[in-house]
This record gives sequence, structure tokens and C-alpha cells, in this order.
Amino acid sequence: MKKQFVYWDTAAEPITTKWYLKPLMWILSAPVAAMHRLKITKTGMEGVKGPYVLLCNHNSFFDFQAVTKAIFPQNANYIVAIDAFVGFPGQKWLMQRVGCIGKRKFTNDVNLIRQSKKVIEKGNVLCIYPEARYSLVGTTAVLPESLGKMCRMMGVPVVTFMCHGNHINAPCWNQKDRGVKGLEAELKMLITAEELRQLSVDQINDRIVEAFQYDDYAWQKEKGIHCRFKGRAEGLHRVLYQCPHCGTEFEMSSKGDILSCAHCGKRWRMSELGELQAMEGNTEFSHIPDWYEWERSNVRSEVESGHYDSGVLPVRVLTLPDNTPIWLGDGMLQHDMHGFHIKGKTADGEEFSEDHPVPSKYSCHVEFAYKQFGELLDLSTIKDTWFFSSADKRFCLTKFALATEELYRDYRRKEGKACRPGLA
Repeated sequence: MKKQFVYWDTAAEPITTKWYLKPLMWILSAPVAAMHRLKITKTGMEGVKGPYVLLCNHNSFFDFQAVTKAIFPQNANYIVAIDAFVGFPGQKWLMQRVGCIGKRKFTNDVNLIRQSKKVIEKGNVLCIYPEARYSLVGTTAVLPESLGKMCRMMGVPVVTFMCHGNHINAPCWNQKDRGVKGLEAELKMLITAEELRQLSVDQINDRIVEAFQYDDYAWQKEKGIHCRFKGRAEGLHRVLYQCPHCGTEFEMSSKGDILSCAHCGKRWRMSELGELQAMEGNTEFSHIPDWYEWERSNVRSEVESGHYDSGVLPVRVLTLPDNTPIWLGDGMLQHDMHGFHIKGKTADGEEFSEDHPVPSKYSCHVEFAYKQFGELLDLSTIKDTWFFSSADKRFCLTKFALATEELYRDYRRKEGKACRPGLA
């Protein structure tokens, strides 16, 4: 069955943005930036026209609109996940012609280096979102260790574009635009071409990791920016899946501005400043990222003790060979100390299986509301992407993401190749 699929050409030549599409990009970006009163600061960018490598943090779709406004009218090519090309007829054609290069998330694609060099040779900006997914709680996600080496190979300046407040306005766990105003972004020269030649790969990585430290909830509180959206906590249980009061997993729920645990009944209210306050008893975590990191520490303990196991979960499986999702069949998924394991059958009764061992994935991609498909875990190889959905409450996207990262770190540690801080 899969042999009949048409697969995405990951080696395709990058296309420079067509001149007739530039006004459309401005129209889709500038008004939204104005609506949110986005303030863009430029540091060390005097006279810089490109080419350069542009590294951006990633919290919502508004990231793309913000960066378009910041660098307009410069030509840029954007490294984009193939699943972003799914949508209306002609979306693939359009996105390719505004400069997007489709890639599979969390895979080592050798074509990327050749395509990136082509972008630089054309004098364009190479725009990369190295976190490779929306930040789950508005803080820095793990960055690939290969990033410093890639930047050095390009031989051009490295610039960062760091947005603040995009997670507060439209968090990945509930992407409704909250109308938050006073968003900020900084376009900053991080490493000049001359410095790039003098620094080691480790030193380049260290600079990038330092530049990528951010916390949208701390920023919100510091700036005193209120989010008056009535449903501001709805969906928060998707990332805060474990109750800190009773320790129970997968029994959290949220409605309006209230987060609650169905097991012990404890409730927390999310304030307009993004802080949590227990409605009875002690407030275990007022800062959302602290709760999230506590969950990570618990997953790390499971991994280090050798007991991590999601159990065998029933799933529906979609495949994305090109830019159209296709239902593959039903199956079973398990995530354990050895990685992800999938087995199932197509509608025609053909068996399929796939394994993603721990060394092959330093992180994974999750979607809390992917188009009409809802909550999905997606795992990619160079050739294909499989999406998984399930009604089983143990099918917890955030725990999958945390466990994938902690399993990889544990593997590296055991191999005597511990990851540098902030890198995988």
C-alpha cells in the first residue's frame, strides 16, 4: 500500500520569494503586528542586508508574521515542517513560492545543508526555528547540538529573533488569539562572520543557548501585561497533566480560568498575569514553567530507575507522505525505555510496524489541535511522518515529549557523551 504513495521531495531546490507574493506577505503580517502593538527592537543590525542565518524562538503562528515584518522586504527562505503545508488546495504551491523549505521534524536530513548553502549563495536570509515545535510552556525548548556546526558551515553572520509574549497570546495548548497587546521582539546580531571563523563549535552553541533563554510568563509578570481572556486556563491541563497535590497523572482538567484535579478535587485559578493560585490550601506552583519542570523531574526519575513505560495504547494512525494526511489504519503504540514501538493493520488487513529507538529521537513533535484531527503525536523518518491519536487518557502528549528528551539524555550519559546544557 505505502509503495503507491507520492512522497515529498526533500531535496528540492529552495525557491526565492516571488516578487508578486511579497505584498501578500506584508498584508498578512503587518496588520496583525499592529493589532498586538508589537514592538520590534533591532540591535547591531545597522547596514545588515543578508545573507545571514536567522534563528527564531517558536511559540505560535504569530512568530512567522512577526519575523516577516522585522526583515521585510528582504528575501528569506524558511525551514518549515511538512505538516505546515497541509490545508487548502494550493497551499503547498503558495508556501514554496514564499520561500518555505519543507522538512521532517527531528530527523537528520543531509539535504538541509546543501539547500541552506543555496539560500546563502543567493544572498537570502536563512530562517530557522531550531526548537522545531511550539514551546509547551513559553520557555526554551531543547536545541540540536548540530546547530553550531551548521552555522559555522554557512560562514555568514548569525542573527537571532526572539519574541516575547506570543505564548501568552496564543499558547500551543489553546491557540485562540487572546488579543494580548504590548508584544515584543528583538532582532539582534549574535555572531559576526569574522567571529564565526574564530569561535569553536562549542563556543557558538554556548552563545546561541544563552541567547535563547526566555520565559514568557516571567516576561508577562515583569511587564505587568494582563490577559483578560475569560478562558485563559482552558487547555492548560494538556501540559500540566500531573497533580502536585496528590501526584495523580492524567486526571487534570481545565475550564475558564480554573485548573483542577478530578482525583483529589484540588483547584487552581489562573490570574490575568498568568500566575496560578490554589483555591484551597497551599499553592504548590504559582509559576507554570515550575510545575512543568517538576513533571520533567518525575519523568527523569522514571527513566533513571529504568521503569518508564507508557503501556500499550490503542491508536489511530495517519501517514503524511506528501502534504495530504492519509488514514493508514488502527494499531497499538508503546513508549518505553527502548523508544517508540508501533504495530497495526491497514483497512485492507495489511500489517505495518515501525520502531523509533531512543538514539534516533532527541525530542518529538506534538500537536494539541492539529486542524480537524485534534491531539496528535507525530514521529518522522526522512521519508514519512506518522500521526497518532487516541482516546486513552494515558496517551499524554506532554509526557511523551518529556520522556523522549529524558530518555535521550540518559542514553547520552550512559554512552559517556553527556549533552551540553540546553542542547541535545
